[in-house]
Amino acid sequence: MRAPLAALLLAQTAPEVPRPIAASKIILIGDSTTAVIGGWGPSFCAYHVTSFAACVNLARGGRSSGSYRAEGSWELALAEMRTPGYKNIWVLIQFGHNDQPGKPGRSTDLATEFPANLARYVDEVRAAGAKPVLVTPLTRRIFKDGKLQNDLEPWAAAVRKVAAEKKVPLLDLNAESAAAVQAMGEAAADHFAQLPPGSAPAGPAAGTPATTEVEVQPMAQPRLSFDRTHLGIEGANYFATMVTRELAAAVPEMRPLLVR
Repeated sequence: MRAPLAALLLAQTAPEVPRPIAASKIILIGDSTTAVIGGWGPSFCAYHVTSFAACVNLARGGRSSGSYRAEGSWELALAEMRTPGYKNIWVLIQFGHNDQPGKPGRSTDLATEFPANLARYVDEVRAAGAKPVLVTPLTRRIFKDGKLQNDLEPWAAAVRKVAAEKKVPLLDLNAESAAAVQAMGEAAADHFAQLPPGSAPAGPAAGTPATTEVEVQPMAQPRLSFDRTHLGIEGANYFATMVTRELAAAVPEMRPLLVR
């Protein structure tokens, strides 16, 4: 009887072996309307993802579906997808703003080049072992005679078509954001901007030295302005909540990782 009793006591006092974590990763790809300082991505990563999912925002301002790849940012994203140790890796892809005409070095042809770029991203995400999610471009908040001018709808339609053809989960952020902005009106939507209407661009305070004894290199300064494309904190929080809601509906598997 003594041996079983000793084994039982030993089992009760032995430290519990930690279970291996089953962590996931969410990677954000896109332009300034997803990126830090101007997009919904920072609020999404900060407030809508649990600690069991790494949230990596690789969106960059001024990029299109073509220039993002051409400059090498896509290779960095692929490297993140190939990092071992994650149970699941989802990649949210939102382009359109800088694919529009009139942006030298960035514009893509809506009928051919833009959808081909998106399809290639989807294929390469899957080849890297990750899971793509396409996002239609966030609406601009420009009104004319009380009606929202959703100039990004043709690009949103192209994203929807690629998502259907590739059988990829779709977040129709353009449709939902346009409906919400139209419903609230121009005055309310202007609160989503980085600065109030009529504000001067923000910069360092007058007389602020570029360097100090401790800081030998000047820190980056945010380039803020009032416009009806980019987002301040209030706008980022609002649309990050919208993205989270759409993501929970489109990809139910992600729900345990998302916070309302």
